[in-house]
Amino acid sequence: MYAITGITGNVGSKVARILQTANLPIRAVVRDPQKAQTWAAQGCEITKADILDPASLTEAFRGAEAVFILIPPVFDPAPGFTEAHAIAASLKFALAAAQPARVVYLSTVGAQATQTNLLSQHTLIEQELRQLSTPITFLRPAWFMDNFSWDIDSVRNKHTLFSFLQPLDKPVPMVASEDIAQLAAELLQQPFTSHQAVELEGPTRITPNQAAATFAQLLDHPIAIEDVPRDTWLSLFESQGMKNPTPRIQMLDGFNQGWIKFEGPAASIRKGKTELAAVLSTLLHR
Repeated sequence: MYAITGITGNVGSKVARILQTANLPIRAVVRDPQKAQTWAAQGCEITKADILDPASLTEAFRGAEAVFILIPPVFDPAPGFTEAHAIAASLKFALAAAQPARVVYLSTVGAQATQTNLLSQHTLIEQELRQLSTPITFLRPAWFMDNFSWDIDSVRNKHTLFSFLQPLDKPVPMVASEDIAQLAAELLQQPFTSHQAVELEGPTRITPNQAAATFAQLLDHPIAIEDVPRDTWLSLFESQGMKNPTPRIQMLDGFNQGWIKFEGPAASIRKGKTELAAVLSTLLHR
């Protein structure tokens, strides 16, 4: 049995479909079973659990050969990352009690960084889960190519890509959610006996300029690119309703300054196959 959290989302659903193709039994771990009826119709076991409820998580993970953990994103965390600490405690309790054979936790590039930033949520959770004897793979993907979904409206209607990634000619490791799911599914099926970090990026690194050029090619009209001035970020994020935008700003600084990066040597970083053009084409045709 393969227990999958986040199955109603982008990456989790792709992981589950890959496992289904291999004729493996799936347990969908969801907060709202009504949202998983499609999976139930496909023969998946449905288990109701909440990431902050260790008792329900324990039952969801019990008897599983492998567990895929994808935590809900928190883009505007409370000071001190109280949400991440609560999730870490819940997961740690449930995994210790349920004792699945192995776990794949979807973490992030830069989880080893000591500087505080939005991705520190995963750093905290990794630190707690590493105290367990359960074999856990921490899958650390690069910046999601799928994040360009936020830019579809501006490239369509304003013919402009506004970039927080700077400078505009700086190559950034990026990866498609399809490749993340593919590797996660492979790791779930491979026996391992200890903790390990597996880092993943796409076939080539991408500059913001290249992203704009790819949009232009797909849309068949010029796309301008503008960097969003660093001194406007705080007021911009606050105007969008964020209460604590500092971690997000620190994360962007980390990518731009280069301290959010892969931990291992270049030769150890896995490479996905999906090109940016394929991802942007899918986003544009949704």
